[in-house]
Amino acid sequence: MSQPARDVFRPSVVFVTGASAGFGAAIVRRFASGGARVVAAARREERLEQLAAELGKDRVHPLVLDVSDGAAVARAVEGLPADFAAVDLLVNNAGVAVGMDTAQRAKADDWAKMIDVNCKGLAFVTQALLPGMVARGRGHVVNLGSVAGTYPYPGGNVYGATKAFVHQLSLNLRSDLHGTGVRVTCIEPGMATSEFSEVRFGGDKAKADAVYKGMTPLSPEDIAATIEWVATQPPHMNVNVLELMPVAQSFAAFQVDRK
Repeated sequence: MSQPARDVFRPSVVFVTGASAGFGAAIVRRFASGGARVVAAARREERLEQLAAELGKDRVHPLVLDVSDGAAVARAVEGLPADFAAVDLLVNNAGVAVGMDTAQRAKADDWAKMIDVNCKGLAFVTQALLPGMVARGRGHVVNLGSVAGTYPYPGGNVYGATKAFVHQLSLNLRSDLHGTGVRVTCIEPGMATSEFSEVRFGGDKAKADAVYKGMTPLSPEDIAATIEWVATQPPHMNVNVLELMPVAQSFAAFQVDRK
């Protein structure tokens, strides 16, 4: 017996934060190449312009934006060009991890930066774009969480806590948006290559590369393909939370202090 055809949702306007490199640039390329218009938001103007030149400014709108500045986010969303204003997929990809010190040695400024970008920035962009989605009766918010929000490890302290925030906010948004037609998904990757690790180790590429020595991590393209799959499911289907790891990674063992 043949199965009925499934309606596939294709987002027409996508808004990606942290779009200048790594996951974000791969996500922009994936959706722009698939026919969507993409707002590529990040702080590094030169990289955004290069991305727009590569994919076409009719397809990619570069937007210089610090997501942790709530007023700037609101102005940016209000000022989007008409062709890029009806956002029906938001990918909250912007995020930062700074330092690997244990809590008693960590710098307060590093903690504040992670909270500002990973929590406040994600919340500001979401709040700015949700009213339009709800008014149109369609849309999808995809938040980039992390397995660090579930599995603790030494030095993960505030970074892991910010990703636990992303997980819980995603679930709470689902509850708030009940009946609106707007979907919410939290994507939680494990080890993946990007500039992210270099930032975490203060620009020390050797240390960042050592994290992935002898194993095959997830790639930015893996993450982009996963988001595309989630975003193109039929409108009646919501992927709440999706955790993914490289095969070489599994759950950490318990720490035991033996005297």
